[in-house]
Amino acid sequence: MDFATALGLVAGVGTVLGIILLGGGSLMAYYDTVAITCVIGGSFASTMVRFTFPTMMSGLPMGIRYGLSTLKTSPRQLLDEITQVADVVRKSGPMGLENVKVDNPTLAQGLRYIADGYDRDFIKDALEKDRDNFVQRLDDGSKVWRGIGDVAPAWGMISTVVGMIMMFANMEDPSKLGPAMAVSLLGTLYGSLIANLIALPVADKLTLRLSSEEVVRSMVIDGVLQIRDQRSPTIVREMLSAYLPEHHREDPAEA
Repeated sequence: MDFATALGLVAGVGTVLGIILLGGGSLMAYYDTVAITCVIGGSFASTMVRFTFPTMMSGLPMGIRYGLSTLKTSPRQLLDEITQVADVVRKSGPMGLENVKVDNPTLAQGLRYIADGYDRDFIKDALEKDRDNFVQRLDDGSKVWRGIGDVAPAWGMISTVVGMIMMFANMEDPSKLGPAMAVSLLGTLYGSLIANLIALPVADKLTLRLSSEEVVRSMVIDGVLQIRDQRSPTIVREMLSAYLPEHHREDPAEA
């Protein structure tokens, strides 16, 4: 989990708990099974109606796995790694890749293609399809989590309406007014928290991760193709530097 996500979740939960405790309330007073069932169950039901079942089963884990984490290797580090590999191939040819180990899966796959002697068009098509499929899954995940964030507040309002109906239907029994009021108010609270503290932030994180992954994988694909053509490390570095932000690029003279 990246630092910003962890800090945001801790700050959000801490803010809610702090308000409750500073107000002298009990945490158990903010728990209601009926409201939780209505909001969580209803939100997932609405989202499943909106998307196909495979999209749901793919999108939910995507949010947990990629929406709450960062890239393992920065583009700058990846550029250095690709340049080193290009130097190995320039000196030893494709056979030199047998002793090269890299952490990036896309780069590792591309180097296996080169070592096995696949032609340039095959390597390019295979890696681009893999990139496009992965980006599409991230996009599906973003849409699923955004869908949950869209409907959760509405289901909180539905819980509120249900609680009010329960309350008015039992006006003659004062003992049932308290639980009905809890359902009415807590549903709105749960819906707002799920949407604004979890679902929508995860959806936005996936959108940012999608952009980052697309840039990084495109850089790796171009790097693999340059390595296969046995371009010099200097040319490879110069070409791939275009994928980096301006302030992360090296001065050509210094490089």
